[in-house]
This record gives sequence, structure tokens and C-alpha cells, in this order.
Amino acid sequence: MTSSEPPGTTPLDPDESEGLLHDHVSTREELNQLEEANIQLGQEWAQRRAVMTNRPVDVLIETFLFELHRRMFHEVWDWAGKIRKTNKNLGVDKAEIRPEVRKLIYDARYWRENSTYPPDELAVRFHHRLVLIHPFPNGNGRHARMMADLVVQQAGRPPFSWGDQSLTSTFELRSSYISALREADQGDLAPLVRFART
Repeated sequence: MTSSEPPGTTPLDPDESEGLLHDHVSTREELNQLEEANIQLGQEWAQRRAVMTNRPVDVLIETFLFELHRRMFHEVWDWAGKIRKTNKNLGVDKAEIRPEVRKLIYDARYWRENSTYPPDELAVRFHHRLVLIHPFPNGNGRHARMMADLVVQQAGRPPFSWGDQSLTSTFELRSSYISALREADQGDLAPLVRFART
């Protein structure tokens, strides 16, 4: 695949790009289209399991988190739902991924059970930490946003709008999202909470 990466995306290692299940993909736009179609299937699966049912599955469990990524990308990448095997320009060391995911889930369950934060803030905190961990070779932001949507929906709130468009569609929107993430990195979560509801 040959194209320059949008700001805030994770560059693909050659080993990981070999996991692409479609030989005809040659541009980022073609890849985005394939991924968006698969993400829609993942979202439908998650909504059926976690929201639109009389007995919803708790999304704050490790198996759900990894299965959601697999469902979002399994028709595009052979590594969908699997922990990355290389270190990236962001994220924890590859050896720390599983322990950090477990800590995040434990913390989020504690926050929820003790009403530590309002639902929107809890879900956005979860999203931010998951992005910082960066468990997968790619798709981390989209996965973390969908997880946050599910967390907040299970708290009885509507899903976030995240700018009301795909963050791959406009440079300005993606830049606003990345800027809000960077402010959250510095301890100010308010811009990211606001962005999530824009």
C-alpha cells in the first residue's frame, strides 16, 4: 500500500500489512472502505449482544474487548482481535498489553460500581486509556471509540457522536480528535468529553 498516512494513524509494519486479506488494496482510501464495511458488521454484532437484548453481555470483560476488535476487522486483516507483536510509536510495550488491558477493565468496573465518574466521563476515560495501551496493530482508535459507545450505552446514555462523521473523512475533524487526546494525555479530559458529544 502506498500513500501518506493521515496524522494520528499507526503506521503499518511490513509484517502486519502482510496480514491484509485483500491483494487488490493499493491505497489508504480502498483500505478505509473495506474496513468501514467490516466495522459496520462489528457494530451490529456488538449492539445485538450488549445493547439490544433483554440480557446484555457486560462489555467490560477482556474476552468481549478482544472479540469486538476481531468482529470489526476480521474480513480485512488476519490479525484482527490479536495483540500486536511489535512496539509502535505509541502504546505500551508489547509485553505489557495484556496486563494493562486487565488493569483498565478492573479500574473501569470499579469506577462503574462505585459511581466514581458520571457515565460520559467514565466511558471517555476508558477510551483514552485503551488508546494509550494501543493493544492492536491497527484500528485502535475506532475500536476504543466503539467500546466507549457501548460502555456509555450500558449506563443508559446515548452513544457518542465523535464529531458525527468518520474521523478518516476530514483532516480538521481528525485533528480536533487528536488534539483532545493530547490534552487528555496531559490530564485534561474535558476537551475529549466535549469532542465525544459534538
